[in-house]
Amino acid sequence: MRLLWSSLLVFAALGCGNHDGGGKGNPDAAPDSPTCEGIGCKQVQCTGGGTTSISGTVFAPNGTLPIYNATVYVPLRPLDPIVSGASCDRCAELSGNPLVRTTTDEQGRFTLTNVPATTDVPVVIQVGKWRRVITVPAVPECTDTAVATGMTRLPKNKTEGDMPRMALATGEADALECMLRKIGIDESEITNSAGTGRVHLFQGAGGTGQFDAARGGATFTGAATTLWDTEAKLSAYDVVFLSCEGEGNRTVGKTTAAKAAMRAYADKGGKVFTSHWHLEWLAGNTPPWDNAITFYFNGHAPGESRLPDLGSITADLDVSFPKSDALSKWLVNVGASTVRGMIPLRDAQHTAIGFNPAYTERWIHYPAAGARRPSVQYASLTTPLEKPAAEKCGRLVFSDIHVSGADRSASNLLYPSGGCTSDVATLTPQEKVLAFMMFDIASCVGDPIE
Repeated sequence: MRLLWSSLLVFAALGCGNHDGGGKGNPDAAPDSPTCEGIGCKQVQCTGGGTTSISGTVFAPNGTLPIYNATVYVPLRPLDPIVSGASCDRCAELSGNPLVRTTTDEQGRFTLTNVPATTDVPVVIQVGKWRRVITVPAVPECTDTAVATGMTRLPKNKTEGDMPRMALATGEADALECMLRKIGIDESEITNSAGTGRVHLFQGAGGTGQFDAARGGATFTGAATTLWDTEAKLSAYDVVFLSCEGEGNRTVGKTTAAKAAMRAYADKGGKVFTSHWHLEWLAGNTPPWDNAITFYFNGHAPGESRLPDLGSITADLDVSFPKSDALSKWLVNVGASTVRGMIPLRDAQHTAIGFNPAYTERWIHYPAAGARRPSVQYASLTTPLEKPAAEKCGRLVFSDIHVSGADRSASNLLYPSGGCTSDVATLTPQEKVLAFMMFDIASCVGDPIE
């Protein structure tokens, strides 16, 4: 197999003489029928209810972690280039006029049915702006062709395909930056904002701010405040990750103008992951953002202090909506959970105690017991909050968990050798939850494509 970029001429080579302009193949049409187009003319009728299929498993760039809800399809035409930056990417909008398509299940598996029985069949694997295109050299009719595992992972670098442009702000209380290596992104793609990588690192309050000598020793070219101070700067990125900066830095740099910029960025299609004390983007924002999740911390009410951290717990997954139900199955499949609907967590915080179902989906929670208040460990919002579902474009995820475990981020630690000390090949259960959310937040918005 080979990447399709080297041979997009396959579309022309396999085209049939007459096109109907609709772009869909017709399995009942004979070759050169005016009702088929391109390799759609190579679809065949199989006897006995059989089909010509291509199957495989989609993985994260590390090649080991299966990806749920990835879109897999055979395009009829060359793909449009992916444009970086915040945009309204709806799930119904796929480039290349798909002939057949499907999505991966909770084990990352897919089966494309009624595919063309021919040579050099292009297959697109896509999660939002993560996109890889491969060519299956031969697809015999009325049988299944399994794709080799190495070809069905998302790209590690931009030579293998498309990657979203991501920004990550470090912080003294968490080390989200260490997860980038664990999900398999090449070191060459992790740079400062002056570099050419697809991931740009910014120094948040108290967080790591410089690469180690093995990676050139460059400092991160901007503080986190230079990332979020305007909508225009945020909008250069598809996804923004914000590591917890600690309680003392909750409001640092999060001005009224910055909060308006973050909200406008998400509303236009930006994706934001916030860890713990980055709750300020919600709690300190204007309605309805400040009503999406109920927070309880110092100053919440006269005479009350913030709730103590929960520490190590076994939390519940809210399986009342499809994606969280899928997460519960996925966690069992990847060995992060032994009981479906429950997940062991460490360093769990206790600042989110409720959510508004009009705006928010609760993924993971810890129920109330005795005098203990309930806790929301993971929640997501689809933006603009005020718009109907068909007009929503962006995502924000809030995590009331410190995911880094043994890894650390501090202004005196260099990236990655100084703080990222855990085994890059081993993910804890909550790191697997984070990995799931990192790809889910990057995905398109709207109903999944079947």
